[in-house]
Amino acid sequence: MIRRLQSALSANPIVALLGPRRCGKTTLARLIAKREPSHCFDLENPVDAQRLSAPMYALEGLQGLVIIDEIQRRPELFELLRVLADREDRPARFLLLGSASPDLVKGASETLAGRVGFVDLAGFTLDEVGPEKLTTRWVRGGFPRSFLANDDQTSFDWRSDFIRTFLERDIPQLGINVPAETLRRFWTMAAHSHGQTWNAAEFARSLGTVQNTARRYLDI
Repeated sequence: MIRRLQSALSANPIVALLGPRRCGKTTLARLIAKREPSHCFDLENPVDAQRLSAPMYALEGLQGLVIIDEIQRRPELFELLRVLADREDRPARFLLLGSASPDLVKGASETLAGRVGFVDLAGFTLDEVGPEKLTTRWVRGGFPRSFLANDDQTSFDWRSDFIRTFLERDIPQLGINVPAETLRRFWTMAAHSHGQTWNAAEFARSLGTVQNTARRYLDI
């Protein structure tokens, strides 16, 4: 994944590294930052957010790699980044980290068209952890804190907390207004149906709804 990200940075003045929370975006960006002169901004950090209150002043004079984490909090920065990316000398490249919300992807694609490359991250892949870790990867998933937990119970507890946070906080932030408990029931049903043929009618009956709604939950 490091090679893939470096390749994208070599080919584009701006790269968006997208993925769910806790999948390793920030850690990967820090590894890249150690290899060259870099400047980091975390928009969940009040100090960094204040530094970018006057974004042109803060970013215009920077050189090297500029990393902006949680970019979905400031989508209005895309227009400024387009201006900075179009400078003839290109003194800086920009690595944007954020959750892959529809609004974020659409905003970046439209405003930064021709200037931005996308890299999707979803945690450790089997290629990265090795075939000898197949069972662990299958049971624990690829999120770093789950995969690297000291024992299976700690990993399970982390995943349970993550799912709760994802359903109760992250999904609503994407503008999806479905009760968290409804999506949890749907996820549980999908897990128990793993490896079988998808049957929207069966899911709809179990949820007490119609097939189109079941298909929408699947899309979510």
